[in-house]
Amino acid sequence: METNRRQFIGTALAGGLAAARPLSSRGSETTNLASKAINPNYARLDEILTQLIFRKEYFSNPVVIETVELLRFKNSFICRVRSKDGAEGISVGHGQLKSLYPIFTDLVQPFFINKDARELDLIIEKVYIYKLNFRLSGMAIGIPLATIEFAILDMMGHIARKSIGQLIGDIHHPKVAVYQATEYREKPVEESMELITRDVAEYKARALKIKVGGLMFGTEDIKAVGPAGRTETIIPLVRKTFGDKMVLYADSNGFYSVDEAIRVGKLLEEYKFEFFEEPVPFDWYEETKQVANALKIPVAGGEQEYSLHGFRWLIANDGLQIVQPDFYYFGGMIRAKKVALMANALGKKCTPHMTGGGLGFLYMIHFVSALPNALPYHEFKGLKTDVIFECKTSPLVVEDGMIKVPTGSGSGVDIDPDFIRKHEIVKG
Repeated sequence: METNRRQFIGTALAGGLAAARPLSSRGSETTNLASKAINPNYARLDEILTQLIFRKEYFSNPVVIETVELLRFKNSFICRVRSKDGAEGISVGHGQLKSLYPIFTDLVQPFFINKDARELDLIIEKVYIYKLNFRLSGMAIGIPLATIEFAILDMMGHIARKSIGQLIGDIHHPKVAVYQATEYREKPVEESMELITRDVAEYKARALKIKVGGLMFGTEDIKAVGPAGRTETIIPLVRKTFGDKMVLYADSNGFYSVDEAIRVGKLLEEYKFEFFEEPVPFDWYEETKQVANALKIPVAGGEQEYSLHGFRWLIANDGLQIVQPDFYYFGGMIRAKKVALMANALGKKCTPHMTGGGLGFLYMIHFVSALPNALPYHEFKGLKTDVIFECKTSPLVVEDGMIKVPTGSGSGVDIDPDFIRKHEIVKG
């Protein structure tokens, strides 16, 4: 029976997608009615999950994907997609592809061949069923999938002469203000402050995020990580150093128990920090809600979340006031935009999580450009990259705390052909 079932799924997915409806629309039909009665927010969020994000109205004719290639040079990865009509799109992959490229070539790449790229919403959903990929939910499938999605968005943007942001929504933010994300949690306070001050000065940041606690060590003793009393020392010191006008955020990466998170959260409130990220382990939904209920400071999270319905619970039940999907880890901008729209429906904000390197900052500003409920500032880890590229419509530098979003087609950047030629095709 299992063999027949897999054959059926493979056959069904190999066909056209145009007549299908989003798989996530099943939520409005199959969600237990009793749960909706308990929390009416679910019905509202389920409506959003049925909405298509990709703006296929810009394309009157099919755009059939002929090839999807993953190219590698050392630990640099590029994805190149081409349509049967000769259109091309390029994306820069996440560094974790050095571990995940077999999933890209064996379990994700083949599904896109011969699909009509206009149906990108449905392709993104159905690839989770192909070869039972849902069992790989998280970074394992998210990063390969996002890498292909970005290349397709680049290709479709060139065809329609639209930016990536225009393909996933209306442009709300032609410029994106950034906050300086810092690390250094295990260094002494004095050394940490020197490094944080250096980072803030480099980009003249008006907003800053610091690390508190440890990194998901699961201990209640915040003095167990780094020098004793580090958290209690650095929180007031950061405020004193940068003054009342600096917007401050804090991230514990899921370090605390509920009681400790509440204690540290109240300290953050005292010094007027504006969000507390991952106060407890990310998959402790009920505990996240307990912390949020006990604090006035908004609780943020979502960097590690891999499930649309996980976000649905956290949003509907006020576990999070700010959602932070990572558009690489979560499988691309289309899925991340659904999270943002669910949050927006209940008056909550969105700011994406991002990692450094590659062109993460570029994809971040395109995504934020189309957010109706964006926070004032967004995560930024610098402009350093080994990718050689040119952008004709933006200097892609931080000016007055903001980065201008490219207005050119697709990603708005042209990657140096000589740089691309250094890369070789990765075989499955």
